[in-house]
Amino acid sequence: MNEILEMTINEMADASFDCSCGQHHTLGIKYMSIGKGTLPTIVDIAAPFKDKPVFMISDNHTFEAAGERTLKILEDNGFDVKSYSFQTGDGILIPDEKALGRLFMELDPGVGLIVSVGSGTLNDLAKYMSARTGIPYIIVCTAPSMDGYAADGAPMIKAGRKISFIATLPYAIVGDTDIMKEAPMHLIHAGFGDVLGKMTALADWYLAKEIAGDYCCETCVTLVQRALQKVVDNAAGLAKRDENAILYLIEALTLTGVAMGLIGISRPASGAEHMLSHYWEMDFIARGKFPELHGIKVGIATPIIAEMFELMRDDVPDCALELAPTREEVEELLRTAGAPVLPTEIGIERDLFYNSIIEGYTVRNRYSILQTAVDKGRIVECAKIITDRIYGAE
Repeated sequence: MNEILEMTINEMADASFDCSCGQHHTLGIKYMSIGKGTLPTIVDIAAPFKDKPVFMISDNHTFEAAGERTLKILEDNGFDVKSYSFQTGDGILIPDEKALGRLFMELDPGVGLIVSVGSGTLNDLAKYMSARTGIPYIIVCTAPSMDGYAADGAPMIKAGRKISFIATLPYAIVGDTDIMKEAPMHLIHAGFGDVLGKMTALADWYLAKEIAGDYCCETCVTLVQRALQKVVDNAAGLAKRDENAILYLIEALTLTGVAMGLIGISRPASGAEHMLSHYWEMDFIARGKFPELHGIKVGIATPIIAEMFELMRDDVPDCALELAPTREEVEELLRTAGAPVLPTEIGIERDLFYNSIIEGYTVRNRYSILQTAVDKGRIVECAKIITDRIYGAE
């Protein structure tokens, strides 16, 4: 039981085991190839699909980072590849109806494999396509920027609202640290922020277990905690693009996805800090503004939710309080890595911030510390305290 705790990250692919939580867990990812110089392994991984066309997707940034090399490796080894790259200029790709529709228009009949080269958005677009067409996909990671590589949810923008669609797991993950350590530092900061979000997400999970009776898997908690600790211990190395620090970061992001994949829910990765991030993002999109990267927002939201736990400590079970970090602890980790700390740094205005605390619990039907504050009639009080601390008393 729980032999997955003794496996390396690459050995976890295709895992199947009986867990001490009482459930039988399986991970439907056939291969994981994460480490230094792993990009060429895509040839053997993709070999079962060599007799059919391959559809490779990227954008102008990720094609330069890894797409051109991926395309050459595949074509040099006899694969028939059609490559489509979004041209976003200096902007970002939004996973909305327009982007998804364009990909379906570019998808030729008879394609046997989708290869997505990128990180968050391109991974989400590929997994949505894969789920709707039945065509398996491989993700070639270009940045340690988010935890969705090994997750089956696909957050997409539909009619201006962010919705997490049930999609599918990748056939394989190829994460070459030689590529990812060269990612823009802002993307590395985003991955770091997303990992730090697990500190409050796990506390929220315990809170939901104790108050709302939610299912909780201790094996998955342990997987995430171990990976999180390695990242925290090496936070200073991220600012220097230290290879081990980058490896621990992508391992933590992937292991979080593995934990979600094992139990079929995003509880190991996502709590109230994600609700705030999604609330801010939807507001920005509704106003026609480019939203900040998901992980940057999650990182900034994490000390805010940590402060919520502190303010609500009298109404929170001890097991959840023990997992919750302090606000100061999270803020110091963000500063150590050189990442943004305050909502004011990414253009979150006072009213938007205040409303996100008040209404953030409505973003997702999931019990969290925000729901506790609502249930106890203290959400307005908490929102005012935190808002006044950050923006000054009115």
